[in-house]
Amino acid sequence: MRWKVTGRRLAFATPWLGVWFLDVERPDGTAGEYHVVQLRDLAVVAAVDDADRVLMMWRHRIATDSWGWELPMGLVEDGEDPQAAGARELEEETGWRPGAISPLIYAEPAGGITNARHFLFRADGCVQVGAPTERNESDRLEWIPLAELRGMIERREVVSGATILGVLSLLLGSSDGPPPRPDRLQR
Repeated sequence: MRWKVTGRRLAFATPWLGVWFLDVERPDGTAGEYHVVQLRDLAVVAAVDDADRVLMMWRHRIATDSWGWELPMGLVEDGEDPQAAGARELEEETGWRPGAISPLIYAEPAGGITNARHFLFRADGCVQVGAPTERNESDRLEWIPLAELRGMIERREVVSGATILGVLSLLLGSSDGPPPRPDRLQR
């Protein structure tokens, strides 16, 4: 059931995204055009403290004109390691530097239409090193107890897919300690 790409044309591009028209041959042998959105990788960090709270930001999102609680996140720069990007974004957006940062979970949120890759990390032992340097992200930060997050998702106070994925990963691991580290999972 593999699709074959026989040609591709870039229709539109910015530093953040590209829209491609693909000439494809479908598994049934028919040919056609398919559209793909190319996005930069995203690094997301769930900073957890010793009191089982996670650092979240109250943010406005212009595309949906909505507000919600989110984990710190940002685009991975060219040549940048996703884990380093996550640590950088955490510090820029919150003023907190991770003591230890480790993989939490990986996702491709809409593989049928985009190449988006989300790298989610857990940060422990965070130290506040100053005020956020990224002034356009959020003006409200809070350490929110893990126990409150499910209700926040149900009330649609948390709607970001990347944030929900990170929060649910934390919650799945919270009853038996920290979530399993991805490098210890069998593939």
